[in-house]
Amino acid sequence: MFTYAYQARDAAGKVVAGSQDALNEESAITSLMSRGLMVLSIQQKAAVSKRKKITTVKETDVVLFTRQLATMVDAGIPLVGALTALYDSADPKRQANLRHVIADVTSRVQGGDSFHQALSKHPFVFNRLYVSMVKAGEAGGLLAEVLSRLAGFLEASARLRKKVKSALVYPVVVICIAILITAFLIIRVVPVFADIFKEFGRPLPGPTQMLVDISEFSRSYWWVILLVFVGLYYGCKAFLQSKRGRELWDKWQLKLPVFGPLIHKIAMTRFARTFAQLIRSGVPILETLDIVGGTADNSLVETALKGVAADVEKGDNLSVALSKKPIFPPMMLRMVAAGESTGKVDEMLEKMADFWDEEIEATISALTSLLEPLLIVILGVIIGGIVLCMFLPIFQLPDIVSG
Repeated sequence: MFTYAYQARDAAGKVVAGSQDALNEESAITSLMSRGLMVLSIQQKAAVSKRKKITTVKETDVVLFTRQLATMVDAGIPLVGALTALYDSADPKRQANLRHVIADVTSRVQGGDSFHQALSKHPFVFNRLYVSMVKAGEAGGLLAEVLSRLAGFLEASARLRKKVKSALVYPVVVICIAILITAFLIIRVVPVFADIFKEFGRPLPGPTQMLVDISEFSRSYWWVILLVFVGLYYGCKAFLQSKRGRELWDKWQLKLPVFGPLIHKIAMTRFARTFAQLIRSGVPILETLDIVGGTADNSLVETALKGVAADVEKGDNLSVALSKKPIFPPMMLRMVAAGESTGKVDEMLEKMADFWDEEIEATISALTSLLEPLLIVILGVIIGGIVLCMFLPIFQLPDIVSG
């Protein structure tokens, strides 16, 4: 990013002076002309040296950036020109972080860095997979093709992630509603009934008395409950961030009755699609295994791939090395073996990923349809149980009156 001092004539013919931040002189002139200024003179004043660390850029923005950059490079536009155009087209408010990342990457490329080196300075935005594919594309002179392939891969990954998130929205909403209703009944409604029950002068039924005790405890020691929940949240978070905790969590997920196979298919889909894209882009197989393991988002898959890489380095075929790890399904092993015999491992893995995507979508749809009535029943049991406990003493009202 550079700062340019300029003199320009506005629409009224008045000469004005000022400064404009831009990636290059051409971009600065374009920005000034878009504001209705006719540039008379412009000169670079200083480079903006401060570099803000960006940790978050929307996934959709990264996908769109990759797709547009692939199209521009394929059309023959120079890389710096394409990056400048993307910088100018990005929304200054909604895409401020993306603009900053593009500006920094462009400045580094203009300074002599290769494109993949400039991207690697932003690991929170462009992961190792992204950088490695761009590096392979630059080395092979196929940057436009690799960027287009990378954009398709990111779009497929985003679709899969969106499906999983959308399937979780309904259960989370219902659970939150159940918690809020339960808290309201215990804190506000139960005390009213408890005051009425005291006038009966009779001992309350066991379930009702337990509910009243819970209500009194929640109203008197709400801060204890809050501290317990906060402690559990941060304790679980710290445990899952540890190596041992992550391994136990990943192993437990795969053993779940219904969700375990779904989680396994998602992990295998991510592995197959990522591996296929890297191999197709010309990344060496050992480096591919290392990258795929780091982006697997599952410690069991990551550990298994380290063993696979060691076996491949010793001379084993990929299918043989994969067959030694039980986490990889037999269908994948047969497809990889067939791909090795024909020299089309990437195509076989891509087909496996597409096949699993369809199965995942069908499973998620079935689970969503099943969860809706199940959650309604759970919500009804919780709320109905509380209401029943509150009305049990009223059922004894005829005995109290006759007594």
